[in-house]
Amino acid sequence: MYTTADGEEFFIVDGHIHNWDASVENHRNIHGRQFIDCFYGYHQLSPPEYLWPREKFYRYGEATLYDDLFVQGYDDMAILQPTYLKEFFTRGFNTTEDQYELTKRYPERFIVNGAFDPRDEEEGLDRLRENIEKYKLKGIKLYTAEWKGESKGWRLTDRWASRYLEVARDMGVRNIHVHKGPTILPLNRDAFDVADVDDAATSFQELNFIVEHCGLPRLDDFCWIATQETNVYAGLAVVLPFIHKRPEYFAHVLGELLFWIGPDKICYGSDYAIWSPRWMVEKFVAFDLPDSVSREKNVELTREIKHKILGLNMARLYDIDIPAKKRFFAGEQLSRHAVAAE
Repeated sequence: MYTTADGEEFFIVDGHIHNWDASVENHRNIHGRQFIDCFYGYHQLSPPEYLWPREKFYRYGEATLYDDLFVQGYDDMAILQPTYLKEFFTRGFNTTEDQYELTKRYPERFIVNGAFDPRDEEEGLDRLRENIEKYKLKGIKLYTAEWKGESKGWRLTDRWASRYLEVARDMGVRNIHVHKGPTILPLNRDAFDVADVDDAATSFQELNFIVEHCGLPRLDDFCWIATQETNVYAGLAVVLPFIHKRPEYFAHVLGELLFWIGPDKICYGSDYAIWSPRWMVEKFVAFDLPDSVSREKNVELTREIKHKILGLNMARLYDIDIPAKKRFFAGEQLSRHAVAAE
């Protein structure tokens, strides 16, 4: 929970985090090193006091993750988004199976999402059905630029992709998180193009498509699509870190999102562990849109809107009962205090 100086509390739902294993021994080939080093380059957008040494960044572990999110950081809940990348990492980069262990230990804090790759065809459909049942999935994370054999990506409009979305929908999954943002070495930039979201969102009205990184650097394309498609949302992961080193650019992107799609379809995500949520939440709550942006786009960034972006919108998508969570966490703190007193 983030509390302002005047006592206002923000319930924080971090919609985009990972617990990855990019340790050297897990690198399948040079591409594993290229991938995590590209992440480490993005990590440099952090304030100096939040920069990690490369070795820690490769593999930080569950204890560090929990501390950064819920003890040092202000997250109340976080959604674990898997990225398998088994062409680059022997055991996978961060998988649903591994991340589910966190939800078993901290069921009130974490929601784990699944994944699928339509290039797995029928066999993958069976695995998707099993995982939805086993992990009680409410969401799916998709990485359309992931390599598989000679293939360097796929599209949401592919025939097999539609079949996977049908299965997810029919089994009660509602939220589809799609990485549509900056490329990551050695992945293909064009495979992250946001255009295929349009057709998928039209065809699957029952699903919510949370476009992670809101299509950057294709912001205009995303905004035009998300304006027309009522079930397309903007994920702020990758966008928010610019609030530190490029505040004018951040103001431009946020202003465009507020103008085009409004505050009810913008969702906070830290993209941990590329960046720590603590400083991003602090800076976002304190941030004001420049007058030039507010006047040009006729938008505002009020406290009410910040509440929606930081937690209320994602809570709505995942049916999170915020008052019940607050009561639980308050009791959890009381229990800790009682143990300490004993």
